[in-house]
Parts: sequence; C-alpha cells; structure tokens
Amino acid sequence: MQTIVVVGGGAGGLELATYLGNKLGRKKKANIILVDKNISHLWKPLLHEVATGSLDDGTDALSYRAHAKNHSFEFQQGTLTEVNSAEKFITLAPIYSEKQELLVAERKISYDKLVIAIGSRSNDFGTPGVAEHCIFLDSSEQAKLFHQRMMELFLKFSNNNEKEVHIAVVGGGATGIELSAELYNTVKNLNSYGYGKLNNTSLRVTLLEAGDRLLPALPERVSASAIKELRELGVNVMTNTAVVEATENALITKNGEKIEADLMVWAAGVKASEITTKFGFETNRLNQITVKDTLQTLSDDSVYVIGDCAFLMQENGKPVPPRAQAAHQMASACGKNIIAQLESKPLKPFIFNDKGSLVSFSRFGTIGSLMGNLTKGSMFIEGKIARMAYLSLYRMHQVALHGCIKTGLIMLVGRINRFLRPTMKLH
Repeated sequence: MQTIVVVGGGAGGLELATYLGNKLGRKKKANIILVDKNISHLWKPLLHEVATGSLDDGTDALSYRAHAKNHSFEFQQGTLTEVNSAEKFITLAPIYSEKQELLVAERKISYDKLVIAIGSRSNDFGTPGVAEHCIFLDSSEQAKLFHQRMMELFLKFSNNNEKEVHIAVVGGGATGIELSAELYNTVKNLNSYGYGKLNNTSLRVTLLEAGDRLLPALPERVSASAIKELRELGVNVMTNTAVVEATENALITKNGEKIEADLMVWAAGVKASEITTKFGFETNRLNQITVKDTLQTLSDDSVYVIGDCAFLMQENGKPVPPRAQAAHQMASACGKNIIAQLESKPLKPFIFNDKGSLVSFSRFGTIGSLMGNLTKGSMFIEGKIARMAYLSLYRMHQVALHGCIKTGLIMLVGRINRFLRPTMKLH
C-alpha cells in the first residue's frame, strides 16, 4: 500500500488530506499522512479577526488529530527540514517543550507520493527593523500576540489620560484593509464592555501602501471604493508611501517622514519559506517551487506542490496568485491527479478559475469584483450581496472539510453562540 504524505495543513493541504483520506484512506487503498508544525487549523483569511478579537480561535480552530480520525488519515506534528527525493523521505525537526525538554526526536517519514503545501509568510523585503518591531499575521500565534498588545493598549488608554491609540498597518492588500476596518468594530464593542472612554475618536489607524493605490490586482473602481470606505471609518490612508525602516515605536518612510505608532503591523506582500530552496527543486525569487500544469515538480513526478508555495505560469502570462481560492482549486485538482496517477490514468492540467476577489470592512460593508462567463469580465459588487459572496468562500472551505450537513450544523451553532457568548474575545 502506497504512502502519500501531505506537508502543510493550510487551506489547500488540509482539504487535500481530507479528500485523499475519504477516497483512499477509508478504503485502505493508501496510507495518508498530514504533517504540520501546529496542532490545529484556522483558515488564514480569518487571522485578522483573531487579531482584533472578533473571532475566538479556541472555538473556531480545527484540531488536526480529531479531523484525521474522522477522515481516515494520520496526523504527524512537526516542521519540515529536508526533502530527499532520491530516497523518497522527508525529515522533521525535533520538538521541544517551552523548557527546552526534548519531546519528539528528529524523524524521517518515507513516502511514495509527496505534496508540499507549506504556504507562505509575510515578505518584509529585508526592510531594517521590521522583523524586530512589527507584528506579522501569518499564524494564530502572531494574531494572538497582536490581540494581547492591542488589549493592553486599550486598557491603558481607558484608565489613563492618553490622547489616543495609534496603530499603523503597512500593506494595502486585503489583509491590511480588513484589519484596519475590523479595528473600528473592536473599539465599538469594547466601549460596551466597560472601556467607557474608548470610541472611534480614541483610535487612529494609519494604512500605508507603497503603490499608487490599494488592491492593485483588482479593478480601479474597487480600489477607489475601498479608500472611500476606509476614510469614512477614520483610517488615514497613505498611498505612494514606502516604508524603509521600522524602529521601536515608529515607521520611517522613503521621503524621511516619521510615523509614530503604539502598535505596528506588516502585511505587505508574501513569499514562501527559504526552506524550499534546499529541496533540490527549481524555485523563483519568492522561494516558490516551479511546477508543471499537472502540479508536479519539474524534476520529480512523485512530488506535487500546491498553494502559495507553488509557482505556475498561466497561459495569460501571469502566475497563479497566492490566494485561498487558488489553494482550494489546486487541492481538488491535485487530489484527482494523484488518484489518476495511482490508477495509471492520464493526469489533467490545472487551470485556475479566477472567481474574483472580495474585501470585508467588518460590519461596515463588503466590496469586490466577481468574474465569470455571465459577467463577461469582472463585475463590481457591494453591500449584502458582496457580504454573502464573501462568507461563501469560507463556507466552501468548510464544506470541503466537513461536508454539507456538518457545515450546516456548524453554522447553526455559530448563530446560537451569538446569543450565548460575547461578541468579541475579551481575554
């Protein structure tokens, strides 16, 4: 029986392991192993909600071990350090406790088929001081660190004669925009939970973007609408403002301006981990592994790469974008190709179907563009329709993991929790 190892439990990796577990693991046709350094999964586009407290990762995170038991695959916790494609094994780093006690020694896991789905992380472009003084939103741990520091700042403000809390966000993409908007929703909620002095005028959010507009990959109308929505909330949007250095409490721009802030977040661009350059596969300047249209590496057909760490050039001359919907589609295509390969059937090329992009402004609104045959290009949407479309992206991810019935029950429990639990995480 062949062993299929999936490294990375993000949107694509977990969906793929679930699919293969249901199709092959349950029927004892293959041994499926999922590897991730964390013990639980949270959909990455929701991390800004964990950061602001509008989402409790303790409630919404998914246990890998429990999910593996329900879907006939095995979970191994660990960090990938080596891929030996000649001898077909991967190496996982040892695991230590907080007191540096060795919990699990270094391990090697053999495979017949390997899928690398280790995602991406924020790209600081080597900007001095960013790694030391800014918070990234690449994981639940980082999002919780932001939440802790944010709550400390608001507590300090509400009990002292501070003028305001200033939070600076670098990056005019979806993460930066959604975080900026969600912060104002947080202030409103905290006001009703005993932070009496806190209101919209207490918070100053500055959003900095090096380019000439926000959301550069989307139509200009969406970008203009995003700026309008943010400025109405009170966000100070600064385009054509490149950050060249970060200090302990300020950002230095290219023109020498010093923007002081109590809390600084870096959400400008992504790249894959440098570890991918050590696997022996062809990579690009963002450390993504180059793949064929079947999602296999150029040098080894037994190794697949999906999600943000995969580089695939489309027929239109543009690479598949590092977005959740691309990872979702890649997981589906990869799963079918692996089964076809096991059955000695021809593999199908992956074609990315861009369904558009949506940006949420928390409870204040949603905008975006939908793409498809009916629209003959892109169609600008906003309001309730846009909000429903935005929420459907996460529901599609849940359906891929749990199926329709269980997803429906999860939605029902979520509605019940609105009455039973606080509207935001306060601890």
